[in-house]
Amino acid sequence: MDIIEQPMDKLEHLYDLQVELGKRIGVNAKNLSREEQIQWILNYARAMQQEIAELVDSVPWKWWAKYQEFDLQNARVEVVDIFHFLLAMAQTLQMSADDLYQAYLKKNAVNHNRQNGGYSEKNADDSRHI
Repeated sequence: MDIIEQPMDKLEHLYDLQVELGKRIGVNAKNLSREEQIQWILNYARAMQQEIAELVDSVPWKWWAKYQEFDLQNARVEVVDIFHFLLAMAQTLQMSADDLYQAYLKKNAVNHNRQNGGYSEKNADDSRHI
């Protein structure tokens, strides 16, 4: 198996697992009305915000407090929680694993091009092809 197929297989596997979980909790992303799609995008975005807050709480962010410790294990769990909701949102937006992978590659190239050019001004048009 070559190096490109292996990550796709893993991503597709995660997608399949997320579909199963979604069905188990009563969400079938393929059969949502427009209103339901909007509601689930908002639900997942809010859930990710909460998980991000929990991730922040895993890191000693209070520069004035000496009692805090970095909870590496919990930080990793929070990243996985965020990824669960991100996959669910991508599926709600009718993105396949390959759609997500290809969009990531294109956006990554845009980000590198921005860095190569000094990223001195905002240009939303450079991402319209994604």
